[in-house]
Amino acid sequence: QVQLVESGGGLVQAGGSLRLSCAASGRTFSRYAMGWFRQAPGKEREFVAAASWSGGTTDYADSVKGRFTISRDNAKNTVYLQMNSLKPEDTAVYYCARSSWNTVVRGRDALQYSYWGQGTQVTVSS
Repeated sequence: QVQLVESGGGLVQAGGSLRLSCAASGRTFSRYAMGWFRQAPGKEREFVAAASWSGGTTDYADSVKGRFTISRDNAKNTVYLQMNSLKPEDTAVYYCARSSWNTVVRGRDALQYSYWGQGTQVTVSS
């Protein structure tokens, strides 16, 4: 069983930065792509970013491109989401997830992810 634990969320002013971390259990972390999704109150869960098994290929939602960076450290079984220039509309619960694939080709589809973390709240004040 794979467990994913997010951390790093919090309250930040608009224009500020946060770095989310997601620590994974198990020995297969490096075989799979990882993704970040978010869900704001009253809205559906949406794709934010994904990284291939090596981290060499990444994909971003248009709404965060140029502001957010996904990275991973396979030696530490951890994936990160660096969030800069935060906006109030970035306020949401952020979830990390482990894909069933090693690439990001299907990375925007939440159904392609087998394991999910419990989420961490990010609140951006204006």
